[in-house]
Amino acid sequence: MTKNVLFITGLLFLNTLTFSHADVLSIAEKNNISNSESGVLRPVNGLSMQQVEQRFGAAENQYPAVGEPPITVWVYSDFKVYFEHQSVIHSVVIK
Repeated sequence: MTKNVLFITGLLFLNTLTFSHADVLSIAEKNNISNSESGVLRPVNGLSMQQVEQRFGAAENQYPAVGEPPITVWVYSDFKVYFEHQSVIHSVVIK
């Protein structure tokens, strides 16, 4: 009986070893994402106005804040960026 218990315990231990591994997922830096077939890079949510301007340059058009919370729109040649206060909440590719 003791041999059977030790054998079963050993098998259970070995079984847990075979399943105790981890996969590694490498994710590129999330500063920009491509959301179109042409691969247009645009700002991701959460970036500040200052970060967007540093990475993408000055916008072609900047519309003043409207509403509450204040929503500001910056227009670039390939995309528009929508800000709530000072943070990106959405960006879309212009076709």
